[in-house]
Amino acid sequence: MTVETKFVVVRKGEEKMTFANKKEADAYDKMLDMAEAFTDWLLQHQSALDETQAETLGLLLAEQKDTVQHILRTSKLPAATPATAVVKEEADATGNKKVRAVKAA
Repeated sequence: MTVETKFVVVRKGEEKMTFANKKEADAYDKMLDMAEAFTDWLLQHQSALDETQAETLGLLLAEQKDTVQHILRTSKLPAATPATAVVKEEADATGNKKVRAVKAA
């Protein structure tokens, strides 16, 4: 018999994600805290946004915090790296979808 330790991030009684180590679970929890703060800030300052839009934008800003910080510091987009790839879905002749990575320019 094996014993496995799992770290589960729970928000508002709902399991969000399970991790194998505490460091990753803490990082994800911190990102969710940041997304919640962004969401609250967006709702306070942009009354035209509904809650779903604000949550989506808040999560995007939190997930891309390094890019956001770079833009705030330099007022420029970060340079694209060759390792940056975009996943693109394509349908083959039979209609089945294939996923392939496309390098970003």
